[in-house]
Amino acid sequence: MFKILLSITMSFGLVNLIFAQTDSNESPLKISGYLETYYVYDFGEPVDHNRPDFLYSFNRHNEVNLNFGYIQAAYDNDQVRGTLALMTGTYANANLAAEPGVLKNIFEANVGVKISKTKNLWVDAGIFGSHIGFESAIGATCWNMTRSLVAENSPYYLSGAKISYTSHDDKWFLSGLILNGWQRIQRLPGNQTPAFGHQLTWTPGENISLNSSSFIGSDTPDSTRQMRYFHNFYGQFQIHEKFGFIAGFDIGAEQVTTGSSDYHTWYSPVLIGRFTLTEKWAFSARVEYYSDKDEVIISTGNVFQTFGYSVNLDVQVMENVLWRVEGRNFTSREDEIFLDSQQAPTQSNFFIGTSLSMAFN
Repeated sequence: MFKILLSITMSFGLVNLIFAQTDSNESPLKISGYLETYYVYDFGEPVDHNRPDFLYSFNRHNEVNLNFGYIQAAYDNDQVRGTLALMTGTYANANLAAEPGVLKNIFEANVGVKISKTKNLWVDAGIFGSHIGFESAIGATCWNMTRSLVAENSPYYLSGAKISYTSHDDKWFLSGLILNGWQRIQRLPGNQTPAFGHQLTWTPGENISLNSSSFIGSDTPDSTRQMRYFHNFYGQFQIHEKFGFIAGFDIGAEQVTTGSSDYHTWYSPVLIGRFTLTEKWAFSARVEYYSDKDEVIISTGNVFQTFGYSVNLDVQVMENVLWRVEGRNFTSREDEIFLDSQQAPTQSNFFIGTSLSMAFN
């Protein structure tokens, strides 16, 4: 009986410790969520309703659907932190197709511990959003309704462990990562090779942010290992209270065969401009190019060298509700990698779409 009472007392003590509040008026546990519905009309009129398979967000044609929705519990008492977020939507179906079972529905699941009393130094482990790029699955935090080609074809999520440091003045952020692979929660069968990455962000002021991120690893079994090296760089600049732009450049290289000194390479520049007319109205335009001649990342059966152009209108209906309309065009530089409305090969693809999103906490 004494052991039972002692166990109960210790359990309650642990719960009290875990949920100790860093501020008497604010709980360290926060519940939040996000929903993003959409309708897209692809003028290629795909019979199976699937848009080109190098697109993972807003990828269904001529149907009202849920692109992405999640519910999240996040805990942070400045000593330990953790996040558990479960998701659903066409984004989850498309982007996590390689993951087994319920792992397809995990947006984030990680735990972190602060390892310094005087420095903002953390170790986190689990499943988390990618350290690569300036866009995420959460559309309302991005400048365009749809994601850029660089975001769609580099990791949205990663699993592993990382150590991160933020300077006292918040100008510098540095992180080193050990990972299970290139956008993988569960390891590829036969792959025992750890992957690595880094992130370095410099924010000298409110109007400028520069970021460098990398990935080094293999996305093949060890028996046929082809090392992959990838770097992402971008800068975000708010040159006026009403106008800002983002410039990014991704480049990657992968061994042609195991142990080879020859590499297949791919690269993608992107430029996005955003004009805020009022607190409720904003316009964005994007120009991008993606070259993957050897089909390392994007496999179409032809040479993938594609220009992209898009324009979108944002209307902030309420503080937490955003309505968007976007038109977007792809043009292949050489090969006919798309299909027209008659299902005949063509060099271009155009769509127009709209989305409505809501965040809550």
